[in-house]
Amino acid sequence: MPTEPDPMPEKGTCFVVMGFGKKNDFETGRVLDLDKSYYNLIKPSVEAAGLKCIRADEIVHSGLIDVPMYEHLLKADVVVADLSTSNRNAIYELGVRHALRPYTTVIIAEEQMMKSAPLNHIVIRKYRHMEEDIGVSEAKRFTTELTAAIQEIMATEPTLRRDSPVYKFIERLTPPSIAAETGVARAPAAASVSTEMVGSGTPAHSELMLRVDDAQKKGDWVRARMLLEEIREMRGAAASERSADEQVENAEDPYILQRLALATYKSKYPTPEEALKAARDLLKLLEPQTTNDTETLGLWGSVHKRLWELTKESSCLDQAVRAYERGFYLRNDYYNGINYAYLLNERAAHPIGFAEAVADFVQARRVRKEVVSICNRWLESPEKRYWVLATLAEAQIGLEDEAMGQQRLEEAFAAAPEGWMKQTTQEQVTKLKALLASSPLKQLSAPE
Repeated sequence: MPTEPDPMPEKGTCFVVMGFGKKNDFETGRVLDLDKSYYNLIKPSVEAAGLKCIRADEIVHSGLIDVPMYEHLLKADVVVADLSTSNRNAIYELGVRHALRPYTTVIIAEEQMMKSAPLNHIVIRKYRHMEEDIGVSEAKRFTTELTAAIQEIMATEPTLRRDSPVYKFIERLTPPSIAAETGVARAPAAASVSTEMVGSGTPAHSELMLRVDDAQKKGDWVRARMLLEEIREMRGAAASERSADEQVENAEDPYILQRLALATYKSKYPTPEEALKAARDLLKLLEPQTTNDTETLGLWGSVHKRLWELTKESSCLDQAVRAYERGFYLRNDYYNGINYAYLLNERAAHPIGFAEAVADFVQARRVRKEVVSICNRWLESPEKRYWVLATLAEAQIGLEDEAMGQQRLEEAFAAAPEGWMKQTTQEQVTKLKALLASSPLKQLSAPE
């Protein structure tokens, strides 16, 4: 008589502690897409090691996310903590894990992360991030390293694989009993359930974000806006369920607000001006006048640049100039720099006085020289080649080096992956040439 096959052994779990989406690294002035770290490095490594990989935004739950998060921090066979951009939530959750479990925690970070004193005695595995993506060779190298690290700690005798500094330095400390914990914790956890127990009507945060990405790729900004508003409402509802003692000062997620502001003004609904003003109101929640978040500053500048083009209100132009200026000096990047220079020329064409016009025009030239230097360092980056060349072209034309500018423009157009990129660049260059033609420097007397 045939016997039934043995059931497949249940996979162990690895809970990943990290930020998601694009996050500012204030120590280096860069913006890192942490989703690329997760999907290109961490998740493949974990699955290659034979574990189920879970990140907080993939948990489908009703009620507070805190309950399943803490349960995973306690019960997960392995925790991988990515501390890139010195993410405060990730560092806090790592501390919770170290307090609960003596072993099977792996810590990683982007190579430029600066260690603070409390982290100096902890082993951190480093990887290289290119801001927008992970290079192919780096992905291959690091996934091999991380997979091996996970397999090694899983194969080592528990008493020999202690990696928590809490249990290392307090030798007689006993970790909480998982068996004892189970009977107590399940009651408050009733409002928060696993992915298998929730119907398809309650999609996980990560699933909704994938829908947002898909809508944006299709240019359906109205749908992207609606989905992001739904995500924001979900987060707000979860925050409202906290007790008074648990309430945080600002429950808004900057990444969600930034994405929503972008989708809002791109949607042009119900009118372009109203959409821009709605996006502006969203960004106000991120305190753009004082923030050092260059993503927020870039969006604030972009919204006010477009409001200026629609309304010709000088206050909008001043706000755009100030935002791109701060973003440029914080991040030292070509995107903020070339927009800052262009808007200085725009303001020079609509000055309060002649001296201000000359000052803005001269400053635009100085900024463009810096932008050329920055772009030359990025020329070998295949992911950014079009925008680097297009920015170089605009900068050279702005410096009145027409021949070099035209050469760079042709190189950029030859490298353009999509037609709309060429159209956008050509429109910008045409407007810049008109501004240069009315240079206030022409009104200065020639030296004798």
